[in-house]
Amino acid sequence: MIYTVTFNPAIDYVVRVEDLRTGEINRLTSEEIYCGGKGINVSLVLGQLGIPSRALGFVAGFTGRALEEGLSQSGVETDFVHLEQGLTRINVKIRSGQETDLNGQGPEIDERALAQLYERLDKMRDGDMLVLAGSIPGSLPSDIYENILAYLSQKEIRTVVDAAGGLLVNVLKYRPFLVKPNHHELGEIFGKELSSMDEIVDYAKKLREMGAVNVLISMAQDGAVLVDEYGEVRRCGVCRGTLEDSVGAGDSMVAGFIAGLAQGDYGYALKLGTAAGGATAFSKGLAKRDTVYELLKQLL
Repeated sequence: MIYTVTFNPAIDYVVRVEDLRTGEINRLTSEEIYCGGKGINVSLVLGQLGIPSRALGFVAGFTGRALEEGLSQSGVETDFVHLEQGLTRINVKIRSGQETDLNGQGPEIDERALAQLYERLDKMRDGDMLVLAGSIPGSLPSDIYENILAYLSQKEIRTVVDAAGGLLVNVLKYRPFLVKPNHHELGEIFGKELSSMDEIVDYAKKLREMGAVNVLISMAQDGAVLVDEYGEVRRCGVCRGTLEDSVGAGDSMVAGFIAGLAQGDYGYALKLGTAAGGATAFSKGLAKRDTVYELLKQLL
């Protein structure tokens, strides 16, 4: 079973307006509502690709109930911790030429609720996969990713970490199966501005030396590069299409990579991940199965 953890899930309210003017009433041209959060995005796209998963995390209030109901309707199994206080956040995504996001803070997570999450992690068995993705709410310890990997270190569980900075670096000693920074985040880890493919590959290899089994670097319009567990460097170009919305594209790449690895080798996983990321970037909302496999034809 694949488990995804989203510490601060959200209802994403995406609004589109032709010419946003601050200080005035703006009339929307369209609006959509989605279940959001990086781990949740991974679960949703995995479902589109025929891979079941179980979404973990924390929800609260009427917005938390709406999130759970939406995921259930999308076929995603959930096992959330229900918080007694607060509300699952609503993120407002404004699309008017540029992408502007107003992200809520989310509810407080206390020690009792965190202990309930660990009880859910206890259900994991050897051979399962855990995806940790996204930022950490201020009410949780900053080393929570590291603590979870330490807690699970006695089990044969493949872990995937999609995070930036210290959140990522601090888990490398636990040999995560896959890490996926983008090229900007990779440079920030080492205090470098990476301007060439050779530099990106060199620093991806350093993450492997520090403990990561596989390192997947997303590079927006320049595609992606994978340094796999055998040290082989694999590159994949970007799919052709018209950018609609970049939210969730990186999470979709993670889901596509996981699904691709279940169906083939690392080369295929990289291509399916790239296609899934492109399918989200070229769509309103997350990638759908048919779009992913149509884009995959460009890469095979």
